[in-house]
Amino acid sequence: MTPVRPRSAERRAEILRAAFEVIAERGYRGASLAAVAERAGLTQQGLLHHFPNKAALLVAVLEERDRWDTGGSGATGRAAWRLDLLATLVDYNAMRPGVVQTFSALLGESVTDDHPARDFFTRRYARVRADMAGVLRAEFGERLPGGLTPERAAPLLTAMLDGLQYQWLLDPEAVDMAAAFRDFLGLLGVEEGK
Repeated sequence: MTPVRPRSAERRAEILRAAFEVIAERGYRGASLAAVAERAGLTQQGLLHHFPNKAALLVAVLEERDRWDTGGSGATGRAAWRLDLLATLVDYNAMRPGVVQTFSALLGESVTDDHPARDFFTRRYARVRADMAGVLRAEFGERLPGGLTPERAAPLLTAMLDGLQYQWLLDPEAVDMAAAFRDFLGLLGVEEGK
């Protein structure tokens, strides 16, 4: 693989930021390559030099979003988290509603069979469930206080994180995402900062 030149890497980052903005405004289906190219200050042909098609651009946007969440370490960087520190990710997400909204909209769209992000989200959730099982195992061992194994509880923890995001996006005045997640940790018997 040819290394990416610094200017090319900068241009690629500009395109990803522009794509994220356009997708946030219009949704994936409403976002055109022409609109992304214009926002990035490129021609559509110039954009296609970096991303061969709209689907490739979408997956790159989603991968970049995951890097933002894990400080550049990728989706598997979550395996190093402690359960109580996941609350910091919830706090971080509460400060960037546009990012959460775009991710949530794309996740919702991806449940259709023909959506180009379906495979990305399917793989991502398999990794996230495995990571969350590791986080739970580090906190509780092979059984949580209620008797579930970390693997059985991991989808519940993942659903809590994503479900809170949807509720918060719909009614941020009624749902304090960070407080609700901390309440959930309390139900599990986790002391923050332990």
